[in-house]
Amino acid sequence: MTFPSGAGARVRRTARQPRIGMGPTRSAVAGRNNAFNGEIMKRLEGKRAVIIGAAAKGNLGQITARQFAREGAHVLVAGRHEAPLAELAQEISGAYALCDITDESALAGLATTAVEALGGVDIAVNSSGWGLLTPFLDTTRQELERMVSLQFIGPYQFFQAMLRVMADDGAIVQVSSATAKIMMEDHAAYMGTKAGMDHVIRCIANEFGTRGIRANSVAPGFTASPMTERAARNPGVVGAFAKEYPLGRVGTLQDTAEAITWLCSDACFITGEVLQVNGGVTLRRNPTNAEIVAAAKVAREARDAG
Repeated sequence: MTFPSGAGARVRRTARQPRIGMGPTRSAVAGRNNAFNGEIMKRLEGKRAVIIGAAAKGNLGQITARQFAREGAHVLVAGRHEAPLAELAQEISGAYALCDITDESALAGLATTAVEALGGVDIAVNSSGWGLLTPFLDTTRQELERMVSLQFIGPYQFFQAMLRVMADDGAIVQVSSATAKIMMEDHAAYMGTKAGMDHVIRCIANEFGTRGIRANSVAPGFTASPMTERAARNPGVVGAFAKEYPLGRVGTLQDTAEAITWLCSDACFITGEVLQVNGGVTLRRNPTNAEIVAAAKVAREARDAG
């Protein structure tokens, strides 16, 4: 299958159909982008993948989309902001669609668009999220409703929409969190919705296994990303987390993207599980807020002292 050439290609947008754009053909990109010319095992050759939550530059959705493209997949990236989606689709010779995961009709339109753009769907990945940090008693109803909409109802309905059009022997991946298993202070709403979706993934795995469809979660720990950008810039904060990781360092987005890629490959015979891609932090604990603040202060003082 080849995509239409030209980044300006569009299909007409309707109330139930997100706007879609196409990148140039893969051969056109290969001629000028060495990132996709290297020798690499094509674990996803010919597979058709939809990744939602890829509209922030450098986030996990974008890193995963690039990894999928290197592995031979045809990728449609989705999210709420057109410019970064269009740029990414151009880079990986893929497609993009504007879609808000909290909008049920938009999700139904995304499924239709994916079938039109890719010819079908073999892989669906939800990489959306909101890193709310609020003390339990201070969390408002508005924050709870937004969190549940974004991290539970939205993913639930995204997977419903994808499963309605997914080919047999497909793969679903939900990006969860180590904090769905271990504690982190002031993170209850985030942790609860991530843990809830992990159980939904088990239900999907159980119900759709007869079609050969695998459903799993990946659970990264503290990772430098657009969501954690401010904290990740402070070496004291990173160090406070890293000392709790048996493997001695915090994870990277590429670590998680590699795990997602394997879960979506034909080599995977796992379903209904949460893959802990976090260097073993779930064997121990996250640092407390007091420890994080103290470590950040020490790092700032060391920097100011020259």
